[in-house]
Amino acid sequence: MSWTLPADLRAQVQRLWERGDLLRAAVDAGAVAWPLRLSLKAPSAADLSERFEAVRDWVRAISDTEQVRIEWRDWNHRVQGAQRLPAALWLDSLPAALAFIGKARQAQRFQALWQQTAAAQPALLAWLRKRPLQALDLAERWERLLAVVAWLQAHPRPGVYLRQVDAPGVHSKFIEAHRGVLAELLELALPPDCINTQASGGAQFARRFGFLDKPLRIRFRLLDPALPSLLGLPNCASLPGLTDSALLPDLTLDAASFARLALPVERVFITENETNFLAFPPVARALVVFGEGYGWEALARAEWLQRCPLHYWGDIDTHGFAILDQLRGHFPRAASLLMDRQTLLAHRAHWGEEPDPVRHDLPRLTPEEAAVYDELRFERLQPRLRLEQERVGFGCLIGRLR
Repeated sequence: MSWTLPADLRAQVQRLWERGDLLRAAVDAGAVAWPLRLSLKAPSAADLSERFEAVRDWVRAISDTEQVRIEWRDWNHRVQGAQRLPAALWLDSLPAALAFIGKARQAQRFQALWQQTAAAQPALLAWLRKRPLQALDLAERWERLLAVVAWLQAHPRPGVYLRQVDAPGVHSKFIEAHRGVLAELLELALPPDCINTQASGGAQFARRFGFLDKPLRIRFRLLDPALPSLLGLPNCASLPGLTDSALLPDLTLDAASFARLALPVERVFITENETNFLAFPPVARALVVFGEGYGWEALARAEWLQRCPLHYWGDIDTHGFAILDQLRGHFPRAASLLMDRQTLLAHRAHWGEEPDPVRHDLPRLTPEEAAVYDELRFERLQPRLRLEQERVGFGCLIGRLR
């Protein structure tokens, strides 16, 4: 039976709710045209002949549906005689539609948000109209969001850290947790000259709206025992028979200071695993950087790295190759390390599962890397195959470095 049931009618109205149309209608009488006709698939003349009892039950169910106005059609059926069936179904008003799906209270709350915003920040009404359901989700925090907007209007491009904002009721982490929605609100509420259009995305929120940004930091180790003295550190070269890589210093600099380094380095390694970073063996005129997955803006500031061969050692999984592809967007000549098919097959006993693989094309991979990536993303060897870099035998690293 494919006749329209009361649940189907509610689903039609629920879709209007999920699109935000009913909430927009709560603040704009012209957002939805009333009365609203609902789609109806009714029994046919053949159904009256062959399934008369089922038709009668269907008519009773539709008739008992509250809030819906029924437009009837009289039939003179050759077998069943005079019959009366629903021909059209209507919701006559917004209150009827809201009551039909049990959303009257939520609509009232949205109206209250609208009135509050109209009084405090009328420029943000456009955002409420565009994202009414998100506004409802933020209802408990809306007053604080408005307070942040008002604070930025009073202190444009403030030159302080985000946690220094002392807007009423706004705790120290509130802005950081709501950067996405605040960026959209501030775009509407602030003058154009208060917004740095060269900075975009959540990661550049502070720079876009004139806050101080936390300095990006780079953690690295000098792999040549003769190099620490160039940074004013004890010269490890004086240690007899240096074989313990833990004796080489573990350093952290802000990105600007790292970019100003002037070291006679001829090779740079990047690894994503902290243990591999700490245990990386000594290598002449080299250093190793502790990577942090996606995002290479901090490292890209160091122009001197463009003169050094870079070797990236990541997991052999789809994200590992995606990170390598992104790295090459800043350092086109970067090479992969221990991310080849030979290494993958040699460690079959240590294969694991990648929770959320990527599938898109990666244009910066070499043909050999692309072949391995295709085997992973198309699951030719094993579904969601992953070999984490810490599973690769350390002897493989020593052999490859030699």
